[in-house]
Amino acid sequence: VNIAIDLMTSVRLDPIPSGVEILSEDMGLGARADSWEALVPGGPLDLVIRTVRFCGANGVRVVTASAAPPGSGLGASSSLLVALLAALLRRQGLAVTTERLVDLAARLEAQSIRVPTGKQDYYAACGGGVNAIWFRVAGDTVEPLPATRDFLEALESRLLLAFTGQAHFSGSPNWQTMRAYLDGVEETVGAMRRIKEIALAMYEALWHGDLERFTVLLGEEWAHRRRLAPGVSTLFVERLMAAAAACGARASKLCGAGGGGCMVTVVEEGSRERVAAALAAEGATVLPFQIARRGLRVHVKRGRSP
Repeated sequence: VNIAIDLMTSVRLDPIPSGVEILSEDMGLGARADSWEALVPGGPLDLVIRTVRFCGANGVRVVTASAAPPGSGLGASSSLLVALLAALLRRQGLAVTTERLVDLAARLEAQSIRVPTGKQDYYAACGGGVNAIWFRVAGDTVEPLPATRDFLEALESRLLLAFTGQAHFSGSPNWQTMRAYLDGVEETVGAMRRIKEIALAMYEALWHGDLERFTVLLGEEWAHRRRLAPGVSTLFVERLMAAAAACGARASKLCGAGGGGCMVTVVEEGSRERVAAALAAEGATVLPFQIARRGLRVHVKRGRSP
């Protein structure tokens, strides 16, 4: 079950006479080469470089930006990758479909971080909204959930998002969890099965607009997720959650695989400001957001290469 939010990423492609230029506006980093073949993968821009090399892009300046903090656990790198692939494929006059974007993005990101990746973040970036994403043997299915405007607004008013300040790297906890599951570690296997049950129950809660059930399930999910592998939670994260709970938080969990990044909290009605102040006092940064009603958009300026 996935809710897309409006901490957006963007990619702009500008035509240049020759070569390739890359500029990350939010990180203040760049790279330049006489051709895509001369770009060397590695470093903070590795994912962008690999994507430019895959698409064989020349005569272009790639400008990227992200509103999410680095290591946020919000799927920002996946969102950026989807936007970059969509722009480069459109520039080449190739079809831009969700299935193609998701498959290419998963393979490129796995090359970059050198561990297997999930696909849910790519689907969220492509479509936006509130969705159930079904991963079945016959293929993946994205099912938009019929959340009403009133429910979405109620959910936004009760959800608080905070960056812990600890950068998260999903590859390590994900890989540790996968290894423990394959090795049959009882605690990990049991927690994974319970998380699946909670996801199905969360699907039903969102389908029926049941905010109370949503809150209980979010807390239960974290109780099991933190048992998956060492490092999923940290002492600092536990302190933040305790501080939030003392001021009116009903449930909290880390986004993504854990280990740091962002924490989402469901607050009691009327306690949002108190919880936000408590988290800020502990060193977290509260990030304003809304639920994104739509996903990927590609715009082409007339008279120029996209």
